[in-house]
Amino acid sequence: MKKNRARVGRRRAVSTESSIINIDTHPDAAGIDVGAEEFVAAVPRDRCEQAVRSFASFTSGVHALRDWLLACRIKTAAMESTGNYWITLYDVLTAAGIDVYLVNARHVKGVPGKKTDVCDAQWLQQLHAAGLLRKSFRPALDIVPLRFLMRHRGELVGDAAKQLQLMQKALTEMNLKLQHVFSDIDGFSAQAIIEAILAGERDAEVLAALRDPRCRSSKQAVLEALHGDYRPEYLFVLGQARQLYDELREAIAACDRQIGELVARVQCEVVAGEMPAAPKAQHKLSKNSPQLEVFQIAWRFYGVDLSSVPGVSAAVLCALMSEVGNREQLLAAFPTPERFASWMGLCPDNRISGGRLLKARTRKVKSRLAGALRLGAFGLQKSQTAMGAYLRRMKSRLGKAEGTTAAAHKLARIIHGMINNQKPYDEKEAFKLTPQSAARRRRALEKQAAALGLILQPMAA
Repeated sequence: MKKNRARVGRRRAVSTESSIINIDTHPDAAGIDVGAEEFVAAVPRDRCEQAVRSFASFTSGVHALRDWLLACRIKTAAMESTGNYWITLYDVLTAAGIDVYLVNARHVKGVPGKKTDVCDAQWLQQLHAAGLLRKSFRPALDIVPLRFLMRHRGELVGDAAKQLQLMQKALTEMNLKLQHVFSDIDGFSAQAIIEAILAGERDAEVLAALRDPRCRSSKQAVLEALHGDYRPEYLFVLGQARQLYDELREAIAACDRQIGELVARVQCEVVAGEMPAAPKAQHKLSKNSPQLEVFQIAWRFYGVDLSSVPGVSAAVLCALMSEVGNREQLLAAFPTPERFASWMGLCPDNRISGGRLLKARTRKVKSRLAGALRLGAFGLQKSQTAMGAYLRRMKSRLGKAEGTTAAAHKLARIIHGMINNQKPYDEKEAFKLTPQSAARRRRALEKQAAALGLILQPMAA
């Protein structure tokens, strides 16, 4: 009976006056259905004789849509994030002083009745007027170009990796086993040998002499790897892949210079001071990282050395700075670590109905920052740190993928706490034993002792 009364009480608590929908939350709201060729906009019926109008997606149509919304006294507008067709319209309306709500398409897909562009626009307008839509995060104006270039750079790095794979494929068909004697096909030794092969050199002794003196493979192993079939079609493909790879590396270098200029323009309110000294390995840039002073820039952005956290590399810092921004912008958008982790989809999305937990999985979110955190956590498998031990414990309890996500969630909360509190990384503080975790550990020990026929006794004070 008590259980039934509790459920009734919960049901009564839901039906309060605070849950009544207010259709006038945004009285000056518009809804816009975004398409590749046209935009369909809907405004309140009392603002215009024709409450729904269509505009071409050309620049003239975008400006006409802006002028029409201003003439209808619209102060806020909601639109779906359809591809990248919304970007120009978003920028134009924002510059005109209209507060644009970029909403997730999943939140507004339940359009009643027949689905058309007109119905979509009217449905968006009604939901937004009632205050039922939440605005998606979009970085500040000085971070948007930085994010665009960083994402473009990531695509260039992926294209360069594709050309390396084509070079390795051609070498394998030629039976030149360079990938077995050199750690990287894009290293100094392998690239020097490939360049000599494309220049016409076939003598294995001459080619082996081009290897770096620090190479761990013996000269005999390199000689054996250089005996192959130098057929013209293989050399043609190898030469084209090498040429494209060099062009892509030059494009990446030019992109790094442009990123450096954009980063220098970002204003930061935090007083960072002088960056403390750190081990050389801690501030080491990988070969695919932007060739910039990433760790010094992150220190200026956030005022703390985030690289002291195990798993936080230059790639994580680049993703954090380009996707979110500096300290003030991060805390303004995500004031709590819970919101920060939820935005990246790293925390469970609990679905509760009737007092029962129906689903407790993470949401499917395409976040570059979440991907960088997962990669950073994945590399801690053999780390003899508290973060590495946490990763291994979560993987053994939840599974490989789920455990890696849990470790990435932990990294996100640590990063947010350091930026918010302006304190350096403290392993004992980050992994301190809370009363809840102590109670769980005590219950587990009691269960193990009972299975062995033992009884736990507290130690004397």
